[in-house]
Amino acid sequence: MGILDVIVFVVFVVCVVGLGLYKSRHEQSGEDYFLAGRGLVWWLIGFSLIAANISSEQFVGMSGNAASHIGMAIASYEWMAAITLVVVAFGFLPYFLRAGIYTMPEFLEYRYNTAARTIMAVTTIFIYMLLLGAVTYSGALTINTMAEEMGMSFVPTVAQASLVIGIIAMLYVAAGGLKACAWADLIQGSALIVGGAVIMIFAFKMLGNVQEASYIEDVSTGAVGLKTFTGSEGVLERFVSLNKVRLNMFLPMSDATLPWTALLLGLWIPNFYYWGLNQYITQRTLGSASLAEGQKGIVFSAFMKLLIPFVIVIPGIIAFNLFAPDMKSKAAADNAPVLAKYKIANPNTQLVQVVPSPTPEMLTSPTQGGFLVAVFPNEAALEANRVKNPFVLPITQDKYSKLQVQPFTVFESDDKSWRVVFPALAAELDAYNASVRQAAQSANAKVVTEKFLGYKYDSALGQLLSKVLPKKTGLVGFVLAALLGAIVSSLAAMLNAASTIFTMDIYKKYLAPNASQKAVVALGRICVVAFTAVAVFLAPQLGNPKISNSIFTIIQESQGFLSPGVLAVFVFGLLVRRGPAVCGVAGLVTNFIVYGGLKYVSTIGKLMENQVMAFLIGNFLNRMAISFILCLLVMALITAAKPLAQPVEFRQNTTIQLHSSKGAAAAGVVVVVLTLLLYVIFSPLGLAK
Repeated sequence: MGILDVIVFVVFVVCVVGLGLYKSRHEQSGEDYFLAGRGLVWWLIGFSLIAANISSEQFVGMSGNAASHIGMAIASYEWMAAITLVVVAFGFLPYFLRAGIYTMPEFLEYRYNTAARTIMAVTTIFIYMLLLGAVTYSGALTINTMAEEMGMSFVPTVAQASLVIGIIAMLYVAAGGLKACAWADLIQGSALIVGGAVIMIFAFKMLGNVQEASYIEDVSTGAVGLKTFTGSEGVLERFVSLNKVRLNMFLPMSDATLPWTALLLGLWIPNFYYWGLNQYITQRTLGSASLAEGQKGIVFSAFMKLLIPFVIVIPGIIAFNLFAPDMKSKAAADNAPVLAKYKIANPNTQLVQVVPSPTPEMLTSPTQGGFLVAVFPNEAALEANRVKNPFVLPITQDKYSKLQVQPFTVFESDDKSWRVVFPALAAELDAYNASVRQAAQSANAKVVTEKFLGYKYDSALGQLLSKVLPKKTGLVGFVLAALLGAIVSSLAAMLNAASTIFTMDIYKKYLAPNASQKAVVALGRICVVAFTAVAVFLAPQLGNPKISNSIFTIIQESQGFLSPGVLAVFVFGLLVRRGPAVCGVAGLVTNFIVYGGLKYVSTIGKLMENQVMAFLIGNFLNRMAISFILCLLVMALITAAKPLAQPVEFRQNTTIQLHSSKGAAAAGVVVVVLTLLLYVIFSPLGLAK
C-alpha cells in the first residue's frame, strides 16, 4: 500500500465510525439502543440491510464458491433474496410492526407461548456464535491473504487479524447501538457496491491482457483446462468462452452443493428465514419509523441485491481464470497434515515424500516425479501431525473414481475440486486402507476419513485485491476500507442482535423482569464484549480444512438446524390462526430431530448407495426442504386433532403508522420481473447455451 492508500483507508474508517457515533450520541433507553428509537427511514434501512448482509462472508465465501465449479449458480442466494425481500415487506413486516416486538423470538410468545420463544432464543444465540466466528474468520483470511500476496513486511496471522477485527467491531456497536450501525452502513453499503464494481472492472481488464487462463471444463467432474488466446478476442468474448459452463444458474441434480432441484424449494427456506426472521437483519426493519418506510427500505435493498452478483460473483469466476495455480499453492498447506498421517502410518511408502525446501513447481503440481508431494519443513513438523486415532484413511476413492484412466488410479476430493493421480503404487494405498478397516473393526473403533483440497477457493478475493488493483492510487486503500467496513458492520449487526436476544428474551424475561432501562442497556453492552470474545476464539478454528473447503457452506448448512423449523412455525402461525400454542414448540423440536437425523445419516454414509436416498439427503438444502415439510405436517396434525376454539387475533402494540406503501408495491413487482429475466439470461437459454 502506498501513502495515498493509507490516507484513504484511515479517512474512510474515521468518517464511518465518527458518523455512526455522532448520530447515536444521545442513546438512553433500551428502545433507543436496540431499535434506534423506532425512527429509521427507508434509505437508511435499505443501505443498512445490504451492509449488514454483505460482509467478508459474502465477499470471501461467495466469491470463493464462484471460483469453484459452482460459478454463477451461487448468485441464487442474492437473486432469490430479491424476490424474498418483496414478500417479506408485504407478507411478514405488517405483523411484526403491529406486534411492537424487539426480537423475533418474542413474536413466538405473541403468537404461541413462552416455551417457543425461549427455544428459538437459545438456539439462535448458539447459531450466532458460529456466525460471529465465521464472519471474523473470513475477514481475517482476506487480510492475511492480501498482506501475504502484496509482500508486506508484516503478515498478520488469522488469529491476529481476528483479534483486531473483533476489537474494532466491539467498540463500534457497544458505544452506539443500532442507530450507529445504520448511519455507518449508509456509507459502507454504498462503498461496498462501488468497491466491488472497481474490482470487477480491473479484473476484466487483466483478463483481456493475459495470454492464457484456466477454466473448468465440466462442472460434473471439476476437470480443469488451460486456454491460450491469440490476442484478437474481446474481453467479454474471453470471459464467456472460458466460463460458459459456469454461467449457468442450474447445476446438475447430482451436484453436492447447489443442484437445480434446490432452487425449487430448498433454497427458499434459508432465504425466507434469513431476510424475514433473522434477528440481525430484521432488527433494522423493526426499527422502522412506519410500515411504509420499512416497506420502501426493504424493496430498495431488494433492487440492490440484483447488483451484488455482478460485483462479487463475476470477479470470483475471473479469479479462478487468472489465479488457479496460486489457489492450488494456497491449498498445499492444508493438504500437508493429511499426507503426514499417511506418511506416519507408512514410513517406507514412496507415495508421499517429505520435502524440506519445496520448489514452486512442487506446490502447484499434485504430482512430482511420479509421486505425490507432501510439503513439510522437517521431520519434526511431520511428526507433529501425528493423530491420536490410529485408524485413519487419509485418501479414499469416492463415487467419481469411475473416471479412472489406466494405468493411473484417480482419487477426487468430495467437492470434486481436485483430481489426484497415482501411478501403479496405488495398490499399496488400497492395501493400507483395507488393513486399517480390518484393524478398526477388530478394535470396535470408527474409521476417520480425510480429504484433499484442490484449490483454496476462499482465497479468491485476496488474490483479486492484491494482484488486480493498481498500486499506490488510493484504490487499494478504498477497497480495503470498504471491506473492513463490511466486516465491522456485519459483525456489529450480529453482536447487536445477539445481545438484544440475550438481554430481552433471557435476562429481562426470566432473570430481571423489572430491570431499569439503564441496566438493560448496560447488560447489552456487556453481552457485546462477551460475544466478541467468542468470535475471536472461534475464527481461527474455522480455517481447519477438515471442517469444510468453503466458509460459506459451513454457515448455510449449520443454519439448517434452525431455519426450516423457524420458518415453518412462523408461516403456520400467520396462516393457520386456529393452531394451538403447542404447535410452536412442536415445530421447532421436529426440525432439530429431522434435520439432525438426516445429517447424521448422510454423514455416516448409510443408505447412500441408494441413488434416491442419496439425492434426498445428500444435499443440505434438500434436507432443509424435507425438514420444513415435516414440521408443517406435524403442526397440521396437532391442529386437526385439537384446534383452538377461537382464531388468534394479532393485537396492535405500537403507535407507529401501519399503512402500506403503494409505490413500494409497484417497485416490488418490477424487482421480481427483473430477477426472473436474469435467470433466463444465465441459463442454457442464454449465455450458458
